[in-house]
Amino acid sequence: MEMDDGGGGAASSTTAGNEANSVSLRHGRSKVMYQFTQQNLPACKPVLSPAWVISIFFAVGVIFIPVGIVSLHASQSVVEIVYRYDSECVPGPLRSNKLAYIKNSSIPKNCTKFFKIPKHMKAPINIYYQLDNYYQNHRRYVKSRNDKQLLHGLEYHDIGSCMPEDVNHGHPVVPCGLIAWSLFNDTYSFFRGIDELKVNRKNIAWKSDRDHKFGKQVFPFNFQNGTLIGGAHLDPNIPLSDQEDLIVWMRTSAFPTFRKLYGRIEEDLVADDIITVKLLNNYNTYSFSGTKKLVLSTSSWLGGRNNFLGMAYISIGSSLIFIAFVFMLLHIKNPRPYGDTTNLSWNWKPMSS
Repeated sequence: MEMDDGGGGAASSTTAGNEANSVSLRHGRSKVMYQFTQQNLPACKPVLSPAWVISIFFAVGVIFIPVGIVSLHASQSVVEIVYRYDSECVPGPLRSNKLAYIKNSSIPKNCTKFFKIPKHMKAPINIYYQLDNYYQNHRRYVKSRNDKQLLHGLEYHDIGSCMPEDVNHGHPVVPCGLIAWSLFNDTYSFFRGIDELKVNRKNIAWKSDRDHKFGKQVFPFNFQNGTLIGGAHLDPNIPLSDQEDLIVWMRTSAFPTFRKLYGRIEEDLVADDIITVKLLNNYNTYSFSGTKKLVLSTSSWLGGRNNFLGMAYISIGSSLIFIAFVFMLLHIKNPRPYGDTTNLSWNWKPMSS
């Protein structure tokens, strides 16, 4: 008489199979780990022949040179106007003592200049201010800020890192620190004939900075209220996340010469247009022998004018092609068939006595 095991045999065989698979998997993993630790894993070990090396160098060089030419052409298509105004905007009798001029608040700092548009400039036209010999990367200057206060305002009290611009008249300063205190405060207005060119100062800062680093409910408080005024004032009724000139300024530069975006002109400028610039020369760069420049620039698909990338591609591509030709001449002069090991030093036979 046959007895029905009720499926128990099938269940036990399935369990045994799962255990076997688990053991096999663990064994496989341990084997792989052993091969990895002993550096015995299979790997691709190409043995490059002279023909392969020459072909790779030549192919990369042929690719790099057109890329460099296209990048250089894009950079050269950018129209850029750079105008230095820090010396010319000082009245003639005061140019021998520029520091006294900039510190004397009773002397007007208005300045009017004219320049001619050399080529057609397609909107949007970026407006930058450029500062030279300004070390924003100085260690004490970079540390003189508090990111948590910029995000939470007066709710955050530990602002000792902002010294000496942390407290004024017994109250905390928002935003604190030397970076905010030294905010750039020159202003520019542009006219074509009698018509003023509107400057759009929105969306000049990084979106990530506006959304995540500066609080939407944090307002300036007790700012520029000390005995020594550093730079621009801030509107206490506008939150820090909307004060984009401050956000742009507080992204410090790594180099002593840098440009920061001031705004954009949203209409085309035609060649030979005469542009009138009315500016306020407020910012003190004379105490450290710095310079100030106004820059108008269009942009291409590659960004602003920068010839380095194109020149680098062309130089590297040309060098690779030159090296490929040198290798080819050496290979033609002294060929060694692939796999020939007779000339290797460890295969030399000692000379018999």
